[in-house]
This record gives sequence, structure tokens and C-alpha cells, in this order.
Amino acid sequence: MKTLNLMILFMTLTTFGQSSIHDFKFVSITGEERSFSEFKGKKILIVNTASECGFTPQYEDLEKLHQAKQNELVIIGFPANNFGGQEPGKNKEIAAFCQKNYGVTFLLSEKVSVDGADIAPLFKWLCAQENPSFTGPIKWNFEKFLLDEEGNLIDRFRSTVKPTAQKILGKE
Repeated sequence: MKTLNLMILFMTLTTFGQSSIHDFKFVSITGEERSFSEFKGKKILIVNTASECGFTPQYEDLEKLHQAKQNELVIIGFPANNFGGQEPGKNKEIAAFCQKNYGVTFLLSEKVSVDGADIAPLFKWLCAQENPSFTGPIKWNFEKFLLDEEGNLIDRFRSTVKPTAQKILGKE
């Protein structure tokens, strides 16, 4: 019982000890370790993605947004297979699909879990952050998390909100 309690305490401290996104790292779809601290001074838009979802065409808008705002906004797609088995591919297949079909040049992470018992610590932290809209688990593919230049969550958007929506761009 002591061991279980210590493990729970360790998991809580290592997941929630982070005060901003800049305290996290991720592995890119090409296998390169990256730190969110690289993006200090820029807003960050994190999106959980899937290649076989009805929202998959949002890749096109994400790429347009990346091209238009890359000096002030970093977009990172996190492929996940948590909802409807809609991201069954491996990292190389996902990268090839995104490039071929949508010309994606924005950052993609390696495939991760964004929900459930094996949720990545980053998404556990993101889902627990207070924001004006809602907290709690991700409900479907292509949910979006917008963070400010200091690494704090500004707001969260469900799948139906397009990446080019005025409320994401800050003009609403």
C-alpha cells in the first residue's frame, strides 16, 4: 500500500509540478526530442489530430494558419488514436499522409495518447488547466489548446471550432 501511495504521489507531482507549457518536452514525428521552452515568446496552438476523422480536413486550415502566422504562433499536431480508432497509422504513415494530402509543414508530434489511463502527461496537464471555456477530458479529435507567449493556457476549443476561427485568432 505504501508503494502504491508513493507512486500516486510521484505521478501527481511529476504531472502537475509544471507551471507552464514550457516545462514540457515532446518527441516530434521524426523522433527528435523538442522542448516547449524553444517557443517562449510565441503563442502555441496544440491540436490532437487523426487522419481518418470527419475533422481531418482541418489540417488544411492549420497549415494556412501556420503559413500566415508562423512568426508569432507555433502549431503542433499530436496524432492520437483515442477516439473511434481514427489514427491507426504509425508515425511515418501519418507524416506521409499529412504531407501528401494537406502539405503540412507545421510541427507534428509522435503519436500519443490524449485520453484514458495512458494519457500523456502533457495532455493530463492541459486538460486540468483553468480557462474561460471548459476543463476536463478531451471529447474528440481536433480539440485545440491555445497558449500565450508565457506558456499559460488562454482557452480551449472543441473539434467543431475551425483553426481559422476569429476566437482563435484573437479578433473576436
